[in-house]
Amino acid sequence: MTSTQAMNPAITEWNGPDGLPRFEAVRDEDFAAAFDAALVDHERDIDAIADNPQPPSFDNTIIALELAGEALSRVSALFWNRAGAHTNEIIQALERDISPKMSRHYSKISMNAALFARIDALWQDRKTLGLDLEATRVLERHWKGFVKSGAKLPKAEQERLAAINEKMASLGTKFGQNVLADETSWSLALSDGAELEGIPDFLKDAMATAARERGEDGKYAVTLSRSIIEPFLTFSKRRDLREQAFKAWIARGANDGETDNRGIIRDILALRSETANLLGYGNFAELKLDNTMAKTPAAVNGLLYAVWEKAVKRAREEEADIARMIAEDGRNHDVMPWDWRFYAERIRARKFDFSEAELKPYLQLEKIIEACFDVANRLFGLRAVEKKGVTAYHPDVRVFEIRDADDRLIALFLGDYFARSSKRSGAWMSAFQSQHKLPLENGETGELPIIYNVCNFAKPAQGKPALLSLDDARTLFHEFGHALHGMLSDVTYPTVSGTAVSRDFVELPSQLYEHWLTVPAILRQYAVHVETGEPMPQALLDKVLAARTFNAGFNTVEFTSSAIVDMAFHTSGAIDDPMAVQAEVLNKLGMPKSLVMRHASPHFQHIFAGGYSAGYYSYMWSEVLDSDAFAAFEETGNAFNPEMARKLKENIYSVGGSIDPEDAYRAFRGKLPSPDAMLAKKGLAITEPLKGADA
Repeated sequence: MTSTQAMNPAITEWNGPDGLPRFEAVRDEDFAAAFDAALVDHERDIDAIADNPQPPSFDNTIIALELAGEALSRVSALFWNRAGAHTNEIIQALERDISPKMSRHYSKISMNAALFARIDALWQDRKTLGLDLEATRVLERHWKGFVKSGAKLPKAEQERLAAINEKMASLGTKFGQNVLADETSWSLALSDGAELEGIPDFLKDAMATAARERGEDGKYAVTLSRSIIEPFLTFSKRRDLREQAFKAWIARGANDGETDNRGIIRDILALRSETANLLGYGNFAELKLDNTMAKTPAAVNGLLYAVWEKAVKRAREEEADIARMIAEDGRNHDVMPWDWRFYAERIRARKFDFSEAELKPYLQLEKIIEACFDVANRLFGLRAVEKKGVTAYHPDVRVFEIRDADDRLIALFLGDYFARSSKRSGAWMSAFQSQHKLPLENGETGELPIIYNVCNFAKPAQGKPALLSLDDARTLFHEFGHALHGMLSDVTYPTVSGTAVSRDFVELPSQLYEHWLTVPAILRQYAVHVETGEPMPQALLDKVLAARTFNAGFNTVEFTSSAIVDMAFHTSGAIDDPMAVQAEVLNKLGMPKSLVMRHASPHFQHIFAGGYSAGYYSYMWSEVLDSDAFAAFEETGNAFNPEMARKLKENIYSVGGSIDPEDAYRAFRGKLPSPDAMLAKKGLAITEPLKGADA
């Protein structure tokens, strides 16, 4: 009997509709035994490859590795979905246990000398193997992965690296759980009347729902979910309450006690620095950037600092406008971070003659989902068919079949849109199963991608439609762009499927997709009033489009300061006091006191609990690409130009990591971009070309 026969079969036998997992048949308590069994089976697979008496070949080594550990892949997919999107104390306890256990498991594989010898032999002989480009890149991925995991190090240093990785896995898990604990434990309960002055009805409804979920019927809760805290800071006329909420928001992970992350940051940075040194790199950023488009910290900082100069200049102008409005109100206080959104919204309403509250009734969640699907249909011939009554991992989750122009099922898509206390903040895309074309043990060939999006929009009151902000709508389009990258994947090997591309390329498909939200034809069709069904008036649409660069200084400073701090952390060695370094970097930048980093270090999950360490810059790097890519459509005079859409699908969305990202982009666009289109989109200006970009 194999180890996996002892586990709940629903974890590995996905025989729900269209091959979905039977989520309802998997209990939290099933995961511990499932991981134990799946780890044993994966280790057995690895040993069989390493100890194969036949000479190494691409088939018996690399393809065997591609298919090894199917049970572990499935239990991991189910578990990490639950850990992020619907967690509880049982899952969190197991997460703390399984993170270091998984690290030990993969460290053992990377230190398997016999296995690496087979991979290394293939790598050295790669030119004689007759491999196509995709197979060569898969071989390269495996070889470089082993080398960066210490396969060439002496035994003692391998063991030290394994210990470091195990410790970092535990610290990253703890970091994320601390942020979630701080987010879910804080709320500000308000009563009707003066405390709600300025709050529009849509936000009152969301706050009432949040209060009810916390047992505060009849009250209105300000929570640290971005879908509530940001509109509260935008509309509340109570400056004292805005200040209270804002300070709680930015203090996540820095509240002293058991959930304080500042010591964890210090320990993670020290371990990352030691990792880089063991592997022969000058710092951790050099290690992480080695296989990216940017390639070096100097190239990253060149872009960030050039943009910073333009952004902070614009932010100072915006700050002066806010100060004048504060004076108009007869107030005598400096512009502080809890003032910015409130006064910026008033300035926008005055300058462009519309407010977020006026816009929101035209942005129904249901209609924006339809718009997402319609854009995919216009560009790529895709059709989404909702499967009503199919059980997912939470009652709020919706399941869709994604079919191509020939009505062929190409993917399953799950949409999880509403905030809840069991879900970590933010928005993300992930996969239960990635596309590939390899033959399987069961006689079938390849697997269907099963992709999901997780968002945190405010849940409306019972029976009312969910209304989005424009930023919310962009987030939905962004994450669906990632989903398309996974669903349109058309590669042979799992290692290069879908979003398995370099970190500073992975945001291109998602950020590019955002552009189609504000194509006038899409807004006219889907931005319809929640009560009347009337389309957004042309005058309001014109104002929305004209205001796209409003507050660009604020937005760009928030992001760029976070990216610069990330690079400062990871181009240094061990840091005794990371918060002092953060303060020093911001001081040297001339960070306005009226602004804060988008993600202060104690809750900067992208770099301390996610995969963006020394990589947060990649959103901006990809923004250079996506602005130029959308300009390719604009230059044709048709946002849905069929020929450009074909080139986009064939060279960007479907190829995954099967070709070099620079080659992929050139195949689509004919050249690499400069930052000009990106800065123009933001309403800023820049003269320095992006290092390495084509003229």
